Formats: sequence, structure tokens, C-alpha cells
Amino acid sequence: MYRTIQEVQSAITSGVSIMDVLETYLQRIDQNKHLNAFLEVYEESARKSALQIQDKLHQGTAGKLAGVVIGLKDNLCYKGHKVSAASKILDSFVSLYSATCVERLLQEDAIIIGRLNCDEFAMGSSNETSAYGPVLNSYNTDYVPGGSSGGSAVAVAAGLCTVSLGSDTGGSVRQPASWTGTVGVKPTYGRISRYGLIAYASSFDQVGTFTNSVDDASLLLHIMAGKDPLDATSSSLPYNIKNQFPQKLKFGVIKEYFELPGLAIEVKQALNNCLENLKEQGHEVQFISFPFLEYLVPVYYVLSTAEASSNLSRFDGVHYGRRSPMVEGIDETYINSRTEGFGPEVKRRIITGTFVLSNEYYDAYYAKGQKVRRMLQEATHAFYHQVDCVIMPTTPASAFKLGAVKDPLQMYLQDIFTVHANLTGNPAINLPLGTSPNGMPFGIQLMSNHFEEELLFHASHIVTHAIQ
Repeated sequence: MYRTIQEVQSAITSGVSIMDVLETYLQRIDQNKHLNAFLEVYEESARKSALQIQDKLHQGTAGKLAGVVIGLKDNLCYKGHKVSAASKILDSFVSLYSATCVERLLQEDAIIIGRLNCDEFAMGSSNETSAYGPVLNSYNTDYVPGGSSGGSAVAVAAGLCTVSLGSDTGGSVRQPASWTGTVGVKPTYGRISRYGLIAYASSFDQVGTFTNSVDDASLLLHIMAGKDPLDATSSSLPYNIKNQFPQKLKFGVIKEYFELPGLAIEVKQALNNCLENLKEQGHEVQFISFPFLEYLVPVYYVLSTAEASSNLSRFDGVHYGRRSPMVEGIDETYINSRTEGFGPEVKRRIITGTFVLSNEYYDAYYAKGQKVRRMLQEATHAFYHQVDCVIMPTTPASAFKLGAVKDPLQMYLQDIFTVHANLTGNPAINLPLGTSPNGMPFGIQLMSNHFEEELLFHASHIVTHAIQ
């Protein structure tokens, strides 16, 4: 089993063929079907790619990702392949083009092995809202893997692909990474093009990565980052790889996060141990205040559901999506197609978003939410006048059992530490931190200033050393 890009490339250098590497993953996928991580495996196109890349390798023209096997969350487009956002309304839809981030990986000779299960339209924190059944956590199949990118997280954790792509709207990469013991990265908003990512909430969505090492995450981001004329929100700032960073960093710890009553004892203890180790290694650790914790989840769900209501209006059985067969007239077409096509959680968020955008409540909810978001951004930006990087929990505890959380509000609170970076646009990373008494993993989260991903990766190496 190859767990990192370096392991794949070392094997190829030592004489293992790219086809053999691919077959190893295909065999593992077949052995782990019960996890329900893959919605579809692209055996035919993956084998064809492996043969072509092997030829390029012999000619000395292969790219940086030659032989690396990648899985895609089922909301990223790959030309000539199905993409459904794990929803019945897009069942059997075949993409006419590839997402920009996927194109950039293919240009470096990555092999796309399949599409990965997720919460429907990326709306969920446990991967239980997929129209195709829940993903099971590879550590213990009685537990959820987190969401919405649960399939992507489990595929990397279980060794079903080398690395995978997910999307992070409110923590959908970092939260499942925490619960599967993987490295999950949400870059700065605009760092990676969103072209070809099925939209949930456009001012929050960002393509992210799952890997088993920080170095792999850094390489993938370097390849995918950059301006894209097809996405007006993509940043034109160049992604420069820096080698010079301060030897000793200043880490900020948000006091209110650390003192949250719902924070599991084992998570707090592991965080404390890490902070003490950082101090012993000569780094500075200081507590900083962010008295807005109680606003994060409400503001996130007001704004993200409003954007979801708008974005998902196109899936109506007329413009896009499955059309109900038993209809008469336009009204029935809209109502029946959307009623049959969307699951309960997606419907709940569309209704909520429509409510907050309505004439009567627009100023009270949506407009006020945007003002609070600006306040959160300014307060977060001020952190980086004092510290290089902020440390916080990724999740309040480790994963819960399948079906254990039935109250939607309790489910939304699973994102309490991750929505911060989405509301403010900052880059953030999850690193494996420890294991709960139930044997399930949990992580630690680092957040840096906008477009400081290289500093974030540098800090991640330091923190990883402090955890061990």
C-alpha cells in the first residue's frame, strides 16, 4: 500500500510499473467496498491513463504526479464522466468538461481513479445525507467519517488512493480529516479556481485536499493554485514556494475556543501537551481573544443557506437535473422534480435560505449576517499583527456513531471550529493529533493569514514534530 506521493514515486523509480501501482489501489478498493467511499471507479479510463503515463515516463516527459492515483469528490467535474453531487436530481449526468483543478492535476500526469461519495450537494457534517448511503469510517465502521467530504477522507485513510480532492464550505475537508486521521487543507478563498466545482455557497466554497503528509498537500496546492480566467473570484497572486521562515514562530491560541464547555477532555489535554512541547522547543505561545464564537455557526448558516437557495434554483427538471416523469404542466414539473430529486437536508437549507432572502427578513438576517461577517474578518486579520499562526481544535470531539445525531442544530454545531476560516477566507489545515478512548482519531487545526499557505505548511511541520 502506498500512502504518500513519495512512496509511489520511490516504487516507480525502483522498477514498479505505474499499472502495478494502479492495480494495487483497485484491489484495495474492491476489498473495501463495504466502506461505500466510491460511487464509481473509473477502471477503464484509469488503466488507459496508466499506460500512457508509463510511455511518457520512458520518454522522460512525465509530469510531477506520474503514477499518483487521485480520487475526486462527487461534486468536481471530470470530462466524460458522471458527476452527481451525491444527489438523485443529478443521477446519470455526465460532465462535458473538467474542473480547472482537475485539469491541472491531469497535466502533471495524475491518474483519476473514481468519484467519491459525499453529503448531498456537500450539505452535511457526517456523510449521512448522500442519496447513495452513508460512508463508513475505516477506523470503525460503526462511526461516521465526518462530512461533507467523507468519501474523500476515507479513501485516503484506508489507502484506496494516494490523495484525494474534496471541497470545504464550512469545514467539509478539515472536519472529516480530523475524524479519519488524515491531513486536510482548505486554502485561502480564491487560491484554487472553483470552475467545475458544483456550487453550494459560492463565497465560501473552496477546493481542498486530503493526504497522509503535509508535503503532499503542499505539492498538490502548488500545482492547482493560480489565476483562472474561467473563475472571476480566483486570485491573481502568484503561489511562490518560500524556503525562508523564522526558526521560532509565534502561535496564537484562541482563548474562547480552548475554554468551550463542549470541548472533549482528551482533545483539550492533547492540545495542552502540544502547546507545552512547542514552548519547550522555543516557540512562543500566547492566548488571544475572539469574543465572537457564538456568532460563527448562526452567521454561517444564514449566509450559506441563502447562497445555496440561489445556486440550487437551477436544478429544477427544466434547466438542469432529473425531471419527474409523472407531471402535467410547468408547476408540477418544478414541484415534483425538486421534491423527488432533493433529500431532506438539502430541502431544509433551500427553505431556510429562501426565508432569509425574502423581502420581509432580508435586512434582519442576510444583510445583518454580511455585516457580522465583515466584523469577523477584521477581528481575524488583527490576529496576525501579533502571531504567525493560530492553533485551535478542529472538532470538539472525535467521530460519533452512525445515526447518533438526529437534531439538525446539534449536527450544525459539529462545524463550530471550522466555519471560522470559511467566513473569513483564511487558509487552514487539519493535522492528526490524538485518539479518543473509543479508538477514534481527532485533529488539531492551524490557520494562517490570507495567502500564507507556505507559512501554514512550515508551521504544520513544527506542530507535527511537537505532537510526536
